[in-house]
Parts: sequence; structure tokens; C-alpha cells
Amino acid sequence: MLFENLNIIDPILKALKDEGYTSPTPIQEQSIPAILEGNDLEGCAQTGTGKTAAFAIPTLQLLYGKKRVEKAPIVIKALVLAPTRELAIQIEESFTSYGKYTGLKNTVIFGGVSQRPQTEALKAGVDILIATPGRLLDLMQQKYISLQHIEFFVLDEADRMLDMGLGHDVKRIIAKLPKNRQNMLFSATMPHKISRLMDSILVKPIKVEVTPVSSTIDTINQKVYFVEKRNKKALLIHLLKDKSFESVLVFSRTKHGANKITGDLVKAGIEAQAIHGNKSQSARQLALSNFKEKKIRVLVATDIAARGIDVDKLSHVINFDLPDVPETYVHRIGRTGRAGAEGVALSFCDAEERELLTDIEKVISKSIPVVEDHPYIISNLSSITSTSSAVKNKDVRKKAYAGKSRQSSYFRKNKKSS
Repeated sequence: MLFENLNIIDPILKALKDEGYTSPTPIQEQSIPAILEGNDLEGCAQTGTGKTAAFAIPTLQLLYGKKRVEKAPIVIKALVLAPTRELAIQIEESFTSYGKYTGLKNTVIFGGVSQRPQTEALKAGVDILIATPGRLLDLMQQKYISLQHIEFFVLDEADRMLDMGLGHDVKRIIAKLPKNRQNMLFSATMPHKISRLMDSILVKPIKVEVTPVSSTIDTINQKVYFVEKRNKKALLIHLLKDKSFESVLVFSRTKHGANKITGDLVKAGIEAQAIHGNKSQSARQLALSNFKEKKIRVLVATDIAARGIDVDKLSHVINFDLPDVPETYVHRIGRTGRAGAEGVALSFCDAEERELLTDIEKVISKSIPVVEDHPYIISNLSSITSTSSAVKNKDVRKKAYAGKSRQSSYFRKNKKSS
């Protein structure tokens, strides 16, 4: 299957060719025709499967057709909501790339930076607005933005949006949208609370699910290192001596931890920078830019700050700390192995994290292979690994892990710290 077989218009096909894209991913192959036919769409696909292009390409094409016919003044006709600044920026870059020959204008707005450049762009006129909920509501209140002409609404990463406590803001925004519009909702997981949100937004949607919920991509080589907490830093530095670790995203559970890991790596002569919520937006964008341009080899991040990081050929993801919520593991390792490429995901597990590892293995329905040949292996490894009983049957998860309440309480507690 080629993009040419999806009835995509020449201006967009030309842009896709410029980007080196010829064949759609499964989520794109199923979503693009459904959206072009005017259907609401419910897309469930894990990160790294090409969700952004799945809604950006048809939205651009539909707007392009309307603009050529109507020749109306530029007003915001498409709104894309994203949970984090990094993801919003990534989506805006995709719209810019795919739509560069259409004449359509897009911009992105988010908090943490001066609003003036954003309001100036809005005054100049945009067809497509990509936004985080907080800044959007702020500028709506200041009368810089009107949503009365919206014809296309995209809610991306809906599960993380709710996990971050943004559900109320999302509902306030939806209440301001015209009732007659086309809706697209994308999410990596589909818990019950997402189902309720979908019911309130979507009208007779086409459902597209290209991978099992909470599964991990087959092209990612997953391994776990059992290591004492005090030796994690030494193990990380030991691994990074291997030059095959070309670009590495390291996950820390806390902002303080991310700073400490980064400092230790720099002291060891390894180029690294941190990205988390306490960093200014300019510092976050600089770190991400340096990472993408290979000026640094290691980026250390917290979960929320890393949402939306899309780096070509990211060779490794390392979980320095295991996540408290097992589904977060899926999101983390999905940063590598994107668009069919191979990737490696390594996890450090100390004795106190053994239960977290078990929860993760239950969610992904597989045991993660243990690396025993390393200099910092736990001395009593047999006693640790004997407790490992990864659950192969997903039905057991319902009994073994009451994830919903635990996930919600975790994000309420860590909304500020991560």
C-alpha cells in the first residue's frame, strides 16, 4: 500500500515525498480514508505508530478542498488539542511539513512562554490551531481566539490528557465548539474514563485499533537489569561507554532525580541534558533540539516532559526508575522502535521495584528477559528473580492489578512533581 492509493491530493503527496514517506502505517492506512469520507474517528494505537499523520493528512486535505471552493477569510477551522507543550510542538511541525504546498496556515500555542508571539500569529490568521488546554482557555478569555468556525476537532493522547487532570479544561473547550463538526480522538490506551469522554464527543465513529491495548511494539528489544539502587548510576555510565548507544532517552521518576542523573553523566564526560517541568520552555526546547541534532547523546526526562518527544532513530530508552503506573512503561519505551524501526528498551530494577516490574509484565503479557552478565548485578539475584511470575494471560490482570484507581491517585499526587 502506498500513500498514492489513499486518494491523497498532489500537494500533500509531494510534501510526503519530500519527507521520504511512501507507505502509510496501519493506523494511517485505516484512518485516512475514514476521515476523508467525513466520519468521526476513534483511534487506538500505541505511541510511535504514526498517529499524527493519521489525522494531519486528511485534515489538511479536507481544509484545502474547502478553501479552494469557498475562498473565505482565514479563520480557525481546525483545532488540535494536545496534553503537553512538546507534543503540541511536534504536531505543529508535522502540519507544517505535510501542508507546505497547500497554502494553509497553522500555529501552535502553549503556556510557559510569552503569549505575544502567539497572539501575533493568531492576528495574522491561521487555518489550523494546535494548542494545550491551559493556554487556549487563557487566550479565549482574552478574546484572541474564537472557536465558532471550527469544523475539525482532534483530541490527541486523550488518556494522558485525563491522567494529567486536564479533563475539566477539555470539557470547557468542547462546550465552546460548534455542534456540527467532525471529531477525531486518539489514545494509546482505552480505559473506561476514555470511553465516557468518547461518548460525549464522537458521533457514530469509525473505530480503528491497530495494536492491542497496553501492548509493546515487537521491534523493541526489551531487557531488565537487576541492580541495587546505589549502583544504578554506575551501571548507567558503564552502559553508555558502549558507542552503539547513539541516542539515549533516560527516564527518571522525579525532576530532582533527572537533574542528579544529568549531573552525574556530565561529570563522567557524557554529553547529557535534562528536560522536566521545572525547566523553562526555552531550556526544554534547547535540550530537545540539541538531542535531535545529535549535539548531546543523552536526554534525561520525566514522564510528562517526555510526552511527545519524537526523535528519528532513537536507539535506546533506559528506565533508570521504573514507573509506578505500568501503562506508563508502554508509553516510555514507545519512544524507540518507531515507524517499524528497531529499538532497545532497558530497565533498571532494584529490590524495592520488583513489584512494579511484575505489574509491568502483567500489563504487557510477557516476561522481560533478565541481563545477568553485568558488573553491578544484585548479589542475591536468585531470591529476587524467584518472585517473578509474569502473567501471560491478560484476563488475570483484572484480578491482579486494580490499575485505574492507582493510576488516578498517582497522577494527582505527582502532577506537580513530574
